[in-house]
Amino acid sequence: MRLAHLRRSDSAQIHLAVIEGSEAVLVSDLLSPAPASLQELIQGGDDALDQVRQALADGDAPRHPLEGYAFASAVLGPPVVLAVGLNYAAHSSELGLKTDTAPTVFTLWPNSLTGHESTTAWPRALSESVDYEAELGVLIGTAAKDVTADDALDHVWGYTVVNDITARDIQFSEAQWSRCKSFDGFTPTGPFVVTADEVPDPQDLHIWTVVDGHTVQDASTGQMVRPVSTLIAHLSQSLTLQPGTLISTGSPGGAGYSRDPQIFLRDHSTVTVGIDGIGELTTHCRITG
Repeated sequence: MRLAHLRRSDSAQIHLAVIEGSEAVLVSDLLSPAPASLQELIQGGDDALDQVRQALADGDAPRHPLEGYAFASAVLGPPVVLAVGLNYAAHSSELGLKTDTAPTVFTLWPNSLTGHESTTAWPRALSESVDYEAELGVLIGTAAKDVTADDALDHVWGYTVVNDITARDIQFSEAQWSRCKSFDGFTPTGPFVVTADEVPDPQDLHIWTVVDGHTVQDASTGQMVRPVSTLIAHLSQSLTLQPGTLISTGSPGGAGYSRDPQIFLRDHSTVTVGIDGIGELTTHCRITG
């Protein structure tokens, strides 16, 4: 099942919807009372998801053309967004950084979350070295504490696409990476969240990025240094991963910083990051000042 947060162009209200092809079914048309967000649906556990599936199967709810809606962030109000750095050897090497014996983990701030086809803007005075990073996003479904790698995927609710936009000059001038990756709109997610049953193997997915019509990243999630199961097991040793937690699992090689000449996101750039079977996430860029 595919889900998204949608809003009409004439309203700020956000609707949780099931996506079927080019049509949306509002969850509020399926259930009453209905979960208002994906976070509420996840917190409702298997029973809540089963109710949505059953109501959808009944086939009575109206279908709405997707063209009548805009996308909000596929992930809204998560308990935390945990990002993993240096999880592809090619990306670590191109940045001149070493993949350590333990994962590099940092948080992304909630103001950075935004949706498909949104415009992300930043001041020229803050950075002119803004980069793209295609990443697989993993959403936790049931609380995970001290889980093993063998059991870790049982705690996954679903998957999404993340663009971990990064101000490289700030990244290399500060000891921590949260600020350089958490400008407003620097963490687009979506367009969809795909339930875990739709992704049999998260390490067998084609992941890619296109900037202004040029393919700049083209890889497989199988190239991760630490697979999704290992990341969940490692993180769960030190904290309980709460339902709705988003884990962004790192980016493959091909970052703009490492290219000769370098490729950074410019005023009016368009960047699309995608993962086959999950979705294509487009962001429009504006530089102000």
